[in-house]
Amino acid sequence: MKTIIIGGVAGGASAAARLRRLDETAEIVILERGEYVSFANCGLPYYIGGAISDRENLTLQTPESFQARFRIDVRVCNEAIKIDPEAKTVTVKNLRTGETYEETYDNLILSPGAEPIKPNIAGIDSDMVFTLRNIPDTLKIKNYIAAAKPKSAVVIGGGYIGVEMAENLAEAGLDVSIVELADHLIAPLDLDMAADVHRYIKKKGIRLYLQNGVTAIRDHAVVLQKGEIPADMVILSVGVRPETALAKACGIRRNARGSIVVDSHMKTNLPDIYAVGDAVEVKDFITGNPAFVPLAGPANKQGRIAADNIAGYGSAYTGTQGSAVLKLFDMTVATTGLSEKSAKSAGIAYDKTYTYSGSHASYYPGASNMSVKVLWDKATHKLLGAQIVGFDGVDKRMDVLATAIRFGAKVTDLANLELCYAPPFGSAKDPVNMVGFVAENVISGKIKQFFWHDVEALPRDGSATLLDVRTKTEVARGMIDGFMNIPLDSLRENLHRIPKDKPVYVHCHSGLRSYIACRILTGNGYDCSNLAGGWRLYESVIHERTVPEYICTECK
Repeated sequence: MKTIIIGGVAGGASAAARLRRLDETAEIVILERGEYVSFANCGLPYYIGGAISDRENLTLQTPESFQARFRIDVRVCNEAIKIDPEAKTVTVKNLRTGETYEETYDNLILSPGAEPIKPNIAGIDSDMVFTLRNIPDTLKIKNYIAAAKPKSAVVIGGGYIGVEMAENLAEAGLDVSIVELADHLIAPLDLDMAADVHRYIKKKGIRLYLQNGVTAIRDHAVVLQKGEIPADMVILSVGVRPETALAKACGIRRNARGSIVVDSHMKTNLPDIYAVGDAVEVKDFITGNPAFVPLAGPANKQGRIAADNIAGYGSAYTGTQGSAVLKLFDMTVATTGLSEKSAKSAGIAYDKTYTYSGSHASYYPGASNMSVKVLWDKATHKLLGAQIVGFDGVDKRMDVLATAIRFGAKVTDLANLELCYAPPFGSAKDPVNMVGFVAENVISGKIKQFFWHDVEALPRDGSATLLDVRTKTEVARGMIDGFMNIPLDSLRENLHRIPKDKPVYVHCHSGLRSYIACRILTGNGYDCSNLAGGWRLYESVIHERTVPEYICTECK
């Protein structure tokens, strides 16, 4: 049995190694048009920034190592240019010699990946404009920085790669700006969770131009819809599209976006042809709807599943939930499942909550708080999605939440999880447990919530009591208009100041003390609602929405 794999990164390399482990006698050929196979795409920005110093560390396998360990024939600089599904042949061009030849196959796996989108902008083909997809792209950027010694860089696009590139260009000593058409960075985040990211990244010296687009690129400048900014180099990171022209030409079914349509076994509509990785349409694990989620983890799993099925094992891909994590200097940003935007788009009736918990016991040195947002289905209480922004310990909490979603947990199940605890690592009530506690309180009716986006519409005509239970010192640093301050520890002595016949809306810094205040008030006959996420979240979102946009006057 002979299997040809087109594309030797992530899904393709994973499929090849898995197939050999399952079948020692199979003939396996990898065709890769680039110079490298099995390289660490996700590590490329960190080589530019210097965190990865040895270029060799970016290459996980070589043609020689594949041959030595797996007896796999890896042909770099060999491009598949035509597939004949009836004859079961692939026409290949050797890019080094110009020679064209044919290879037969019994099974074919397509793993062509996705290519960076290049918008139709004047100056987009300038020598100072770069995209990042592979090792040659990385070396071009690295060499340009070394030779041209640019002082400023503009990253167009604020997704994961764009933000990672901004960090690493800053680490390389450049003055960096990010231009993003949306109102916030990192699309899988909701705006309220991105607000902390905006504040932090600006504190690190990176300028943000949100809700702004690029209209032209000139020598040493990027022209925006609103203003222009200096740029000695530009990184394009506005997204990717599946690279599936070869599949289209031979009749493989694609969707409107151009992604290859596959079944749960990674089979295409043509016999004995499979497809994996960033080029394929996947099923959203939560909604069941078709999706495009180009991530390394799913690509590797899909490669394994294609190999399983070729070898006769009934393996199936059950969907992508979009679990991802981002390092931003010392900050960690992690997501899984649905955001509010995607839940609304799917027509799901959901509820949500916010918590603000320590990474480990507060009395042990080095603790820092993380902001956690969780969504759940109102009818079933099943977890739908989670977002965390913080520092230490964010990744492990998100892994717990991602696992809970994968196994169909209810949000209230989080309260019962028995997670590892010692003061240097966590708290007896872990941040994940805290989400479960808060959600149980909401679902059982022990507490009513209102949110940062409800604050402006709260009645300020005397028909409700707006109550701030923070300390006087906290209030002196800023407060929400119309709220009366009664610190929590003196609340019982001041109940006479709060009318019982009117609803009460309460907030504190994070939502914890105001929850206690609501329990006191409810126990005394009041109708009370708690501001989820508290002043901290409200102030972060409102501040980031009202900060004047930075416009470079030097470039005008």
